[in-house]
Order: sequence, then structure tokens, then C-alpha cells
Amino acid sequence: MKGVAIALIMTALLACCGCVVATPPIIPPVQYEQFCENQKISGTGAIDVSTSIVDKKIALEYYNTMAGDGDIELNQEHAYSQDADKLKRNISSVNGGNQSALNLFESTKLTYSGQTPLTGGKYINSKEFYGGIGANVQEMYSVNQMEQDETGYFASTTPNQPQNGDTPENLIKDLKNAGRDTNAVSQLMTTNEGINVPSQVVGIDTKDTFNGTWGTDATWHKIFYKDIKAHEQFTGSFEAEKTIKFHENPVPENEQPPCAGIDC
Repeated sequence: MKGVAIALIMTALLACCGCVVATPPIIPPVQYEQFCENQKISGTGAIDVSTSIVDKKIALEYYNTMAGDGDIELNQEHAYSQDADKLKRNISSVNGGNQSALNLFESTKLTYSGQTPLTGGKYINSKEFYGGIGANVQEMYSVNQMEQDETGYFASTTPNQPQNGDTPENLIKDLKNAGRDTNAVSQLMTTNEGINVPSQVVGIDTKDTFNGTWGTDATWHKIFYKDIKAHEQFTGSFEAEKTIKFHENPVPENEQPPCAGIDC
């Protein structure tokens, strides 16, 4: 029995060598869902703010929390849509700064000062188990003073209404046929309003001035294939400007198994 089990494992590993390692974009649901939150807050006192968005249909995990006691000014927006065609934003590190269609957009402009540290963090994950690319970005901080201007973003789906009039269901096959033709891929990933969908992208753009501890972690892992890790942490008085972005070309890639053409 032990020999049979080993044989089955080896067969699975050899078969996996012919798997499609690229992650195609996710087909958006017909009955799509949305969430929007926009707030401006200014004052002194106890602070307890948290937002979480988990959606298995588009492989999204998002958490954002902060807690403290002091003086705060907060201007924050959360926008989430399973239909990326409905959520359009300009982000400097995506699509050349031109307008992009996204599944998640988060913007935070924050000023804080207090004897009690403001402690919090942010986590955006494209969960591989649900069809994402397996990449995540995370920010953590515990600060007595901070000024922050930050944007987080996530996209994983095809256009709901592609520019060429195709359906999202057929678009995956068209992307596979487009292959290395980047212009054809870009056209396929454009909505009928002419807005590009940067599918399979996750990232954070941030500018920070702080007194305390602040840091970021970013990982991208695919079993037997990819392992990328980036970690930074600073304690003291610092200014930081940073972009973390993971992006995968939304074209399925064909790989030939090692025994192709052999009668085995």
C-alpha cells in the first residue's frame, strides 16, 4: 500500500508539471454585489475603527483596523464591487496612472497625535485557494504621531461587459489565444466604456511621516513555483514613501508535460 501511495504522489507531481501555472482572471458573478463607505472625522478621544471584506467569489480578503486615544483627523473611503466595470479610479502605479476598473479601492488620509499609540494595520490578500494569485500585502504600525496618505487596491475579475462585445465566459479562451500579443490582451481586458481592468493585481501606495514603529510585509507564493518575500520595519522618527504591487498577466499559459509524445 505504501508503494501505491508513493506512485500516486509521483504521478500527481508529474501531471502538475503540465499544469497551467498562470492564474486566469475570475469571471464576475451576474448578480454582483457592492459596498461603499466614505467618512471624514476630526476630534479627540478614544478611537476604534475596523473594516473587513472577504469575498470568496473574487478571491478577496481585506482587513483594516486602528485603535488609539488622541487627536485624529481621518478622511477615508472604501469601495468594493464584484463588477469591476462599476468601480473606476486613477492610481499612479496602475495602468500608467490612467483610470482603471477595480474590485476594491481604499483611500486613507490620516493625521494622529497622542500619548497612547495609534495601533493598527492593513491586509489585502488575493487568495489562491479561491482563484487569486496567492499574493498579499500587509502594513502594521504603532505610532504616537503619524501623517499618512495611502491607497490600497485589488482586482481579480474580467470585464463584465468587454469592449469587443464578448462574454466574460468566452473571454478566458480569447486571452489564451491572444498569448504574447499584449495589444490584443489589453483590448480584451477593456470594458465597453474604454476602461482597462488590471486583473490579478494587489497593492498599496503610501506616504508616511511617523514617530513610532511602522512596517510592511509582502509575499507571493505558489507551491513548487514561486516564493517572494519583502519585509521592512522602522522604529523612530521617519518619512517613508512606498509602493508595493503584485501583478500577473491575465493570460493562461500552456506547459507541455515532460512525457509529452511518449507512450507511457
